[in-house]
Amino acid sequence: MASIYKIVSEAEWRVAEAAGIFKGAAIDLQDGYIHFSTAEQAPETAARHFAGVSDLLLVEVDANLLDIKWEVSRGGALFPHLYGALPMSAVTRVVPLPLCASGAHRFPDMAD
Repeated sequence: MASIYKIVSEAEWRVAEAAGIFKGAAIDLQDGYIHFSTAEQAPETAARHFAGVSDLLLVEVDANLLDIKWEVSRGGALFPHLYGALPMSAVTRVVPLPLCASGAHRFPDMAD
């Protein structure tokens, strides 16, 4: 399995779970695709876009089940993007993404 990750507020994710599909967070809807990160990219994504936010979840997704486009983004790195909605069937794990005393997010073990 090739895992990719979505950082999302718990409130947004609970709405998606109830609907049975995730159409994206506000930034995703604005940009026209769902932003994901690799295990290596996720901590920097959290620091840049979610600094100090405490109600977050880390959603692990099996990229092999989706039509992922790898596109150049931050610093010329390739980031995974999904043009369309994320079906719950591709989600393999959802875990809290708590803040440490330092203010950084504490990530669980992640696979690439």
